[in-house]
Order: sequence, then C-alpha cells, then structure tokens
Amino acid sequence: MFSDNILELLNEEPKLSANALTVLRKRYLKKDEKGNVIEAPKEMFQRVAMNIAKGDLNYDKKADITTTAKKFFDIMVSLKFLPNSPTLMNAGKELQQLSACFVLPVEDSLDKIFDAVKYTALIHKSGGGTGFSFSRLRPKDDVVKTTKGVSSGPVSFMTVFDSATETIKQGGTRRGANMGILRVDHPDIMEFIYAKKDKTKLTNFNLSVAVTEKFMEAVLKDEEYSLVNPKNGKVVKKLNAKEVFDQMVKLAWEGGDPGIIFIDRINRDNPTPKEGEIESTNPCGEQPLLPYESCNLGSINLGKFVKNNEVLWDELRDVIHTAVHFLDNVIDMNNYPISKIEEMTKKNRKIGLGIMGWADMLALLEIPYNSEKAIHLAEEIMSFIREEGRKASIKLAEKRGSFPNFKDSIYPEMGFKMMRNATITTIAPTGTISIIAGCSSGIEPYFAIAFYRNVLDNDKLVEVNPIFKEIAKLEGFYSDELMEQIAEQGHLENINGVPEKWKKVFVTAHEVTPIWHVKMQAAFQKYTDNAVSKTVNFPNDATIEDIREVYLLAYKLGCKGITIYRDGSREQQVINIGTVEKKEDQDVIEIKGQFKPRPRPKVLVGKTIEMMTGCGKLYVTINQDENGEPFEVFTSMGKAGGCAQSQCEAIGRLISLVLRSGGDPENIIKQLKGISCHMRYGFGPNQVLSCADAVGKAIEQALNMPTEIKVIKQEEITVDKLLEEFEENTKKTKNAMPRNGACPECGGILNYVEGCDVCYSCGYSHCS
Repeated sequence: MFSDNILELLNEEPKLSANALTVLRKRYLKKDEKGNVIEAPKEMFQRVAMNIAKGDLNYDKKADITTTAKKFFDIMVSLKFLPNSPTLMNAGKELQQLSACFVLPVEDSLDKIFDAVKYTALIHKSGGGTGFSFSRLRPKDDVVKTTKGVSSGPVSFMTVFDSATETIKQGGTRRGANMGILRVDHPDIMEFIYAKKDKTKLTNFNLSVAVTEKFMEAVLKDEEYSLVNPKNGKVVKKLNAKEVFDQMVKLAWEGGDPGIIFIDRINRDNPTPKEGEIESTNPCGEQPLLPYESCNLGSINLGKFVKNNEVLWDELRDVIHTAVHFLDNVIDMNNYPISKIEEMTKKNRKIGLGIMGWADMLALLEIPYNSEKAIHLAEEIMSFIREEGRKASIKLAEKRGSFPNFKDSIYPEMGFKMMRNATITTIAPTGTISIIAGCSSGIEPYFAIAFYRNVLDNDKLVEVNPIFKEIAKLEGFYSDELMEQIAEQGHLENINGVPEKWKKVFVTAHEVTPIWHVKMQAAFQKYTDNAVSKTVNFPNDATIEDIREVYLLAYKLGCKGITIYRDGSREQQVINIGTVEKKEDQDVIEIKGQFKPRPRPKVLVGKTIEMMTGCGKLYVTINQDENGEPFEVFTSMGKAGGCAQSQCEAIGRLISLVLRSGGDPENIIKQLKGISCHMRYGFGPNQVLSCADAVGKAIEQALNMPTEIKVIKQEEITVDKLLEEFEENTKKTKNAMPRNGACPECGGILNYVEGCDVCYSCGYSHCS
C-alpha cells in the first residue's frame, strides 16, 4: 500500500482562481451530512490520486503505488491535466462512479424499452449521462402482432425517457442529460426532426440525426432516398434527400436541434466492428459507443505547455503518458451502475484523452484562432497526442495485456501487436473542469476577453482573461477603465486603446466566422480516435443557407458530426404589455393613449411569494391598494444580477404601470402564464415554465391569499422615471456579449459552448 509519508509527498497547493474555488466548493469537495465543505482542494487531488493509483494493484500486488499516486497528483495539482467531473467528484468516496459517458440500447419490445428506462434512471442517479439510438423501434402506426394494436413510434417513447430524467433530476441529484439519435432512413424521421420545434418538449435531450453516406450522396445529387422499416427491412417510402436535409437545417437554424452525426463515418473508425455497429454517442456527441459501453475522459491543459513562444513538447509527452495510465486505472477502479456496462467497458477499455486551453496556447504563441497557422498547429498537436497516447497504451499492454477484444479489432491489420485501449483520444466538453483549471474551454475560441462576475449583494467584479491582462500590463495599455469597457461587450472589436495585433490574437467565438469553426473542428478530428465536441457559433442574422453551407462543409472536411448555435435562437417570445384595453378578437393588451397612473401612497398592503424557477429563486411582491386590488409588482432573484434579474425587474415595472393605470390583473395573468423557456423547473401541473410564468402564477396566487401589512419605504416611482431607467438599462446591454439566458445559480450569462449551456461566472453547467 502507500508509504507512511504519502501525504508529505502530495503536499503542493493548487493555484486556483476565485471562480475555480467557487465551483469546487459547490460540486466537487467532500461535504458532511449538513452540507458543510470538509475538504480542501489539495485534499481532493490527494483523494483522487491515491484512489486511482490503487488500480496498479490489479496487475502487481507489490506495485509502487506511492510513486504512481505522486505522478497522478502532480499532473492534477499543477492543472496540466484533469479527469472528467465524475472522477474528481467520486473517486475515493462511497459512490465511486467515475464515468461521464454511457450508451444504452433501445430494442423493439416494451420490456426492453422499459429496461432501458430503468438503466437510465440508475445511470442518472449515479451522475452519468446517456445516449440512445431509437432507430431499432418500429415506426408509428406499425402493427404490433402480439396485441394487434399499433406502435406509437420512437418519438413517443422518447418522451418516456425524458420524463424519467426529469423525475430523477428533481430528486436533487446531478443533472441527467440524454442524446437521442434516429437514422435518417427511419420512416419516422420527419417527426423526429420536428420533435423539439416546441421548446417545452424533450428538454432533457439533445437530438441528432444519424446521416448515412447514401443520404448525403442523394442530397448532393438532389435525388430520392429510401425509408426502411427496421422491423422487417422493407422500403416503405421514398423522400427527396435535399428536402429532408433542408428541413434539418431549418430546424437547427431556429433552435439548434437537431444536430447531425455522420454514422457511416463513425463506424468506419469503429475499432471493434465484430462487436457490433455503433448506433449512438454520449449527450454532447464526442464519444461514439457500442451499446452498454461507457468511457472515461480527461483533458490536458495546453496553455501550461508554452514557454518563451515555444511548445514544450517533452513536458507534454510526459503528461500524455501519465494521463493514459491514469485513465486506464479509472476503468478498473470504477463502480459501474450496471453489470452489463462493466462487462462491455472492460472488453474494449476505451479511454478519451482530450485537450482544453487551446485558445490559451494560441494566445501565448501569438497566433490568431482564425488563421491557417492555427489550423496547422492543431493538426500537429493532436497528431502528437494520438501518437504518444498510443505509445503509452502499448507500454501498458506490455505489462497488463491488450484489451480482450484486441484480436478482433482493427489494430492487428494496422500492424499493431498490442494495444491496451480500443480508443485513446476524444475531445470532450470541458466547461466545468476548464474553470477549475483556469483555462479556455476545449478547442473553442475565447467566449469573452472580460466579463462581469457577480459577488456579494449587487456588486460586480470585472473578470479579465489572465493572459490578456498580463500582456496589457507588459505593453502598457492596461487600465481598470479599459477592462470595464471590454467587460461591457466581452470582445475587443471597436475598443480604442488595444493594439490591432492583440485584437486579432484575442478574437472571440462570435468574431470567428463559422467556416473557421468547422475548419478547426476538422483539423482536430483528423487525429482523434473518437469525435470532437465543438459548437459552430453564428450571429443572430445568419441565414438558413449559412447553416446549410456549414453542414455540407463539415461533411466534406471529414467531421463526424456538427453542432451549431445561432445567437438568440433559443430565446422565447417577448411579452408586450400596455395599458388596459383588450380587443374582443385579440388575446393581447394594447397601448391606448397616454399613461395616467395613480399616485403611489406611502403605505401599501402586500405579500411576497417565493417561486422556484429554472433561473433560481424568484421573490414576487404584490402590493395592493385600499380596495384590495393589485397596485404594483416588484420582483427579485434570489441571486442578484444578470439577465434573469433584469428581465424580471422589467416585467415587474411594466406590470406596475398597467396596474396603476387601471389594468385588469386577470389579463396580465393570462398573458404571463404559459410563457416557456428552456430553463423550466419542477414537474407535472406545478411546473414553472419560465420566470414570466412564475410571475403570472405568483400574482394569481396572491389574489387568493390572506393579506399582510407591509410598509414600503422608497421614493414614489413615476412613469417617466420607470421609462428612463428602463431605457438606460437597455443602452447598457445593447453591446453586451451574446447570451443564452441567465444562470439559475448566479444570474450571470449562460454561454452555449460544446453543446451545453455553461456559466463562466460561477461554473454552472446545464449538462453536469
């Protein structure tokens, strides 16, 4: 076992940012029964290193696991490498579930379908995410021989999985996430493509169409292709491929779903084809897996391997070898939620070593992200990682043996005599672990060079990219005022005082044209065993044709899938409330004439109602006049600041204007209730669909509650003042960073990166 001085050897303190510490305290560090943190970050790295090092004992009872633990600790505490979140969270603790990615089969029988639902619940309970292909299910209205009834089809069964995920999520565990895939030649493909047009449906799923080579050839030639019943293999219909493709593109333009995966291309690289076809990926699309497989991921922080404008290749090589050793040990130390998953995982021993800090490396090397030089370096870096990763896997195989399915794999034909792991490289999302490492996310460009971080009360702290900050100070153009100016919009475009050279180097995601996003993904895919998690960002005014061109480019350049996000495409309807008049044939409230609100008394009677929303706790105060009628509404998020707070405040002010001008509360309630967004909360009839929905329900609830006296001490709010402040707030946010809603934990900006909503302000991740 470990030597007596093991903790003295593992004693280095990690250098962590304030954001990293916040994330660790919330999600990763040990807590007692009362929820108090009882572990320091250094102790977390000690816990993980010591636990994973014990994997060596499976192959050598006298192994020097102290030395192994020291190597593992060093690459983590230096933030040069971090494993996926479940490993950091659970290694050395009771749960000991260390995998992030799982794929489950969905077979064409009621028993098998609900077995998959049960397994999904167990995986989500343990903190994992799941991928499914629904392509084996017979199409809608197909006859079921045993009951003489008809099938309800894949999409209807997806809602069952979605509901199960929602129920498990409400139990307070780590959020479950799903990937739903359907082959493009399934008879129900059009229903699947439109399944998330209503954004209140399948909210726990990412959707991707499994596109075949035949289909893509038909798209390019504008020909028809066949839809095939998976139950009997019979062609049931033909569709024009280009028209189907265009519908996929249109829906993606509208809201991001569905994405596409090139399923034949994925199976071309399937390392164990005799074990079966790959049908699905994990929730973010970067890990194709066979049914019942899981995969353990980890990422190298490339920003740590640059010095004096040079890449530190030797140091990078050492970390690659240690990381492969670490991830192979994780397979043995894992506590699998289902025995079938353990069996399949250990047959192929897939690992996924990827990267983060790519934008940091480019900045340190003074290379713009959107340049051919960056594309060339991407290929060089990933080629090096795969080559050295394979060498490390062969070295392990010499001591431990090849993975059990090695003889039936593609490797003997490639000339390899041994290999410990069927796959070695994956580029996975690193939203949360990149915050811990203090680096840029995955292979994405910077999302912002500076932004505001919410701290205590309503205070905001400017968070500046540390590399940019250091350069600004060295070159003499740093100032607090300049950093605040950058934080207002996030990027350097149109910012005076920043040299043009650095504007090009520190380019942000929304300044990088979509073509460069795809070229970068393709460059990394060339040397990645599995797939690449990457989001292609589009401005709001991008056209459907722009999306189509990028989908085709991804196919032509060799990507295994593509995920796009058009800024603002997930935003829901805007509420427009005026004064009091309602036309009989319209369900809207129209502005008529001038506002003439009643003056505000010094004392009002009111109630404050707490509503839980997808953006956090919302407090809605409804004050009533002397007749008991609603007079004004104030709103406050449990965590101040951010987009959600500002929107709720605006809703409250506008409602107050309507009420003080004689508006009917019932009309206001009717307008607000039912507005939905992607950040829902709760389940069933009590579900809160959005912050606006919560305000409407709170007002409705207040009308049926006993009244309590509440003294309001504040200046009388005039209409002019309200409109003036609202206009001022609009000016402030006009040039702000593109956003995807508000963080439910801190109210900050949610960024859509690597297929997931992530908050860089506090570390919240929609997928973890």
